[in-house]
Amino acid sequence: MIRVDVEEERKEILKRYRRLLRVAKPLLKSGDAKLIKRAFNVSSEAHKEMRRKSGEPYIYHPLEVALICVEEIGLGTTSIIAALLHDVVEDTDMELEDIERDFGPKVAQIIDGLTKISGVFEYGSSQQAENFRKMLITLSDDVRVILIKLADRLNNMRTLESMPRHKQLKIASETKYLYAPLAHRLGLYSFKSELEDLHLKFTDKETYEFIINKIDETKVSRNKFIKTFIAPIQVELDAQNFKFNIKGRPKSIFSIYSKMKKQNIPFEEVYDLFAIRIIIDTPLENEKADCWQVYSIVTDFYRPNPDRLRDWISTPRANGYESLHTTVMSQTGQWVEVQIRTQRMDDIAERGYAAHWKYKEKENSPEKAAGGLDEWITQVRTLLENNDGSAIEFMDDFRGNLFQDEVFVFTPKGDLKVLPFGATALDFAFEIHSEVGANCIGAKVNQKLVPIGHKLKNGDQVEILTSKKQKPSEDWLKSVVTSRARAKIKDALKEEKKQYILDGKEIVQRKLKQMKMEFSSVVVEQLRAFFETKTTTEFYYKVGRGIIDPTSIKGFKEFKQQKKLKKNTMIQVTDESSFTKEIKNLKGPEHDQLLIGEDMDVVDYILAKCCNPIPGDDVFGFVTVNEGIKIHRTSCPNALELLSNHGNRVIKARWTSQQEIAFLAGLKIVGTDRVGLISDLTKVISNELKVNMRSITVDSDSGIFEGTIKLYVHSTNHLDNLIENLSEVQGVLKVSRFD
Repeated sequence: MIRVDVEEERKEILKRYRRLLRVAKPLLKSGDAKLIKRAFNVSSEAHKEMRRKSGEPYIYHPLEVALICVEEIGLGTTSIIAALLHDVVEDTDMELEDIERDFGPKVAQIIDGLTKISGVFEYGSSQQAENFRKMLITLSDDVRVILIKLADRLNNMRTLESMPRHKQLKIASETKYLYAPLAHRLGLYSFKSELEDLHLKFTDKETYEFIINKIDETKVSRNKFIKTFIAPIQVELDAQNFKFNIKGRPKSIFSIYSKMKKQNIPFEEVYDLFAIRIIIDTPLENEKADCWQVYSIVTDFYRPNPDRLRDWISTPRANGYESLHTTVMSQTGQWVEVQIRTQRMDDIAERGYAAHWKYKEKENSPEKAAGGLDEWITQVRTLLENNDGSAIEFMDDFRGNLFQDEVFVFTPKGDLKVLPFGATALDFAFEIHSEVGANCIGAKVNQKLVPIGHKLKNGDQVEILTSKKQKPSEDWLKSVVTSRARAKIKDALKEEKKQYILDGKEIVQRKLKQMKMEFSSVVVEQLRAFFETKTTTEFYYKVGRGIIDPTSIKGFKEFKQQKKLKKNTMIQVTDESSFTKEIKNLKGPEHDQLLIGEDMDVVDYILAKCCNPIPGDDVFGFVTVNEGIKIHRTSCPNALELLSNHGNRVIKARWTSQQEIAFLAGLKIVGTDRVGLISDLTKVISNELKVNMRSITVDSDSGIFEGTIKLYVHSTNHLDNLIENLSEVQGVLKVSRFD
């Protein structure tokens, strides 16, 4: 029987390999197919004993990653070989030297960038952040490292179903936190949308399926609407001899979800559920004029919303995206987003940076489109060169570089500068020159004097005012968003800061010696957490500056002693693997998760105050440095960062159906004001459902009532029941939970 299975698998592997070759054929030069075959054979041999969590042969994964590289990004032979071999160094006995000997230095360099760092990490550091930094160092030499990594991540997300729940949360959060913004920054919109959708699928399945069902339910009427909407436009485009293609597509599930959450509205009220895309085939020199001609045709039939016109043809986005967007009113009273672009622009929008290469190779390509991306990669390189802090600090700076929106501002001479959304006059000053930034005392925006922290808007004309006496201060970091400005300010502060850090470290060493405590990375990490600082250098700096009083370190010792007394009876854990081992020893081999409400006598855990989880909420446990295990909701505002940077400290946790305990929850109520409304609300809460309230605040303005109530409930079912009953009170329009 197994013989047949092995035979079937062999056939399936060959089938997938042949498909890869078929798709890649148009991109291959002579001799390339032989190299790909050799890489496939090496990978098959190296992974032959390995299987994925789903039980499938491991070789399916490199084959799928290579296929994504070709089919969905448009990469060539070097990338196919690197994708087929991307896991062999990490997972098998093969060394980078073997790869370099057989496939050349370029492939070896890319694989090195994709190989995780092994070894022991200092306590309190983040393995994910260190690996991410390593991968980005290679980005500055070869952007294909990131493109293959994104293909690898996309395949992992598509096959995440077979992973255990806590791993799903970790991988999905890391994807949303870093890889989706990275795909956006490299112009891979289809990647970005799918990664965000899959993140939602594995972190909030209920909402994901609800939106999918709603989209399916409205499919027939939507298609009918699109057909009617585009009919007159098609007739006119034909009459004017345009070569074109029109697509109607629904917005991504995640963008619909974001809108519902941001605006606190139901699915039915999301007005722009889909966009119409008009793609025209026209020569490069006519692109701009023809796109505006199509815009003119669309607006002859439908009235545009003047506030919703986006012209990314005259000024492309920093990631090279070019398109003309307008929102128009249809005959049925619905707003519809229309995107107008050429075939070249669509190719770049779908395939991002890889398509830029293709167009840059053509002599008459528009350099401006790729310029923004090349500039960004130069910025990343600068960031890497200047960064000697922790990997987590670097990740924070880098994520600040993945801004989704830009503002276009002008110098006094009329030169255009593109800055991230939220950029200030000080960011602009550093964009001009680091010395201009360091001496900046203010600015004139559209001839008006403004402070350095003034946020810039599209079209502002900015003149920077300087003084030789001015020098950067710590507060400046709060007034900038660009990594360039942050890096330059940090550089200026570094020398002064270095001395404070050294003084702080000396004081801490002295204090610990006086208290007969060991000075080690574990103790320092505990001190950092106790004083709620982000990094150990920040902790030393605050001690050196006197912001943290050295005598208060005594309080840490007392805290440790109390913890020790409490912990004598508790199991000791530092990460997920130590927790699983201890709980299995204590409660039997089938126990691998924390049971909330049952394990209090053996595990030190508390409910996180940032999201106040209640029974029924989807939760995870997080091993902290000082406060045992904290239970967070998977939708907690801090979940994304914890799961992305410290996945090894995430443990499985679930509620037990034990005796009812009261948990704090918050409700927001909106309605029309009337006499007796509060009395009716409190009756429902106290009398009907016997719920205790902690506080109620009410604000009434022009007949609109807004109130927040904090109350104690037993579970999500109890809370849902309460929301339902409150919604039925006369005058109440909306009841929703808040963190």
